[in-house]
Amino acid sequence: MAASLGFRGAASGLRYWSGRRRPAASFAAVCSRSMASKTPVGFIGLGNMGNPMAKNLMKHGYPLILYDVFPDACKEFQEAGEQVASSPADVAEKADRIITMLPTSMNSLEVYSGANGILKKVKKGSLLIDSSTIDPSVSKELAKEVEKMGAVFMDAPVSGGVGAARSGNLTFMVGGVEDEFAAAQELLGCMGSNVVYCGAVGTGQSAKICNNMLLAISMIGTAEAMNLGIRSGLDPKLLAKILNMSSGRCWSSDSYNPVPGVMDGVPSSNNYQGGFGTTLMAKDLGLAQDSATSTKSPILLGSLAHQIYRMMCAKGYSKKDFSSVFQYLREEETF
Repeated sequence: MAASLGFRGAASGLRYWSGRRRPAASFAAVCSRSMASKTPVGFIGLGNMGNPMAKNLMKHGYPLILYDVFPDACKEFQEAGEQVASSPADVAEKADRIITMLPTSMNSLEVYSGANGILKKVKKGSLLIDSSTIDPSVSKELAKEVEKMGAVFMDAPVSGGVGAARSGNLTFMVGGVEDEFAAAQELLGCMGSNVVYCGAVGTGQSAKICNNMLLAISMIGTAEAMNLGIRSGLDPKLLAKILNMSSGRCWSSDSYNPVPGVMDGVPSSNNYQGGFGTTLMAKDLGLAQDSATSTKSPILLGSLAHQIYRMMCAKGYSKKDFSSVFQYLREEETF
C-alpha cells in the first residue's frame, strides 16, 4: 500500500490528509484510461452518494467489482466495462478492498453478516471500509466480526452531499486501527479532499452524527429566518445576501439555501429533488438521540430537530431533500 500522506497536527492531534479540490471529469473519459496498474476494488451501494463515489474511483484508475440490491443501479457501470457481482459475498470473493455505502444500520448488517454477506467469503487481510452513516455500536459489532475473519474494518462516513461526491471533495471521518489509516486513505483520497482519522472504530460515526445534528439545526434555523424575512417583505435573494455577509452565515444559507430560486444547482431550485433525503436526516437525528441518551448528553435543539423531521416524513416530505423544511414551514400554519 502507499505510504501515508497524512500528518499529525501539533495542536489538534488529529491525523488527516487534505487534497486539492479537483474538477469533475466526465464518466465517459474514464473508459479510455488504462487500469492495468490498479487492483480491483469492491463497491457495494450505488445510490445518490455511492454512484458518484464509485465513478471517482474509476477516474483514478481503479477497476471496480460492484453490487447493488437494485440491479439497474449497476447498469451504467457494466456498460462502461466494470464487473457486476451477484451478491456482497461474490464481491468479497473477488476483491480484498471493499467500500460499502448503505442507507441504514440494518442494511449494513445484512450486507456484512447476512446469508450472502461479505463475511461469508471475505479473505484474510482484506480491508473493509463502511462509509454508511450508522449507529456507532453497529460499527463496533461489525468490526469484531470482521476481525474474527482475519480482516480489517473501518468506519468512514462522509460529509459534503451529492455535489461533493460528484466533484471528489467529500470529507471522510475515519475510525479504526490507526496503522491501517494509510491503506484506507489511498482509496478515500480518490473521493474526498479531506480524510480525517478520528480514533477507534465508531468514532468516525460519532463525528458524522454530531455534524448532521448541527446541520439539521442550522437548516431549520435558516429556513425559519428566510421565511420570517420573506413574510416581513424582504426579497429572498437580498436577505440571503445579507445573511451571508453577516454573523448568521452558515453552510445552509450560503451553499445550500432552502428557498427556491435563491441559488442554482441546489435541491430547493429543483422541487427539492436529489440531495440528502428527509428520511435519512430523520434517521441520523435518531442516531444522535440514541447517542445522547447513552452518554447522558443534553441535546435540546437536536431533539426538537428530530421531531420536526419525523413530522415532515409523516406529512409527505420523506422523499424530498431535507432543505424542504422551508416548504414545510411555509405550508404548515399549526405551530
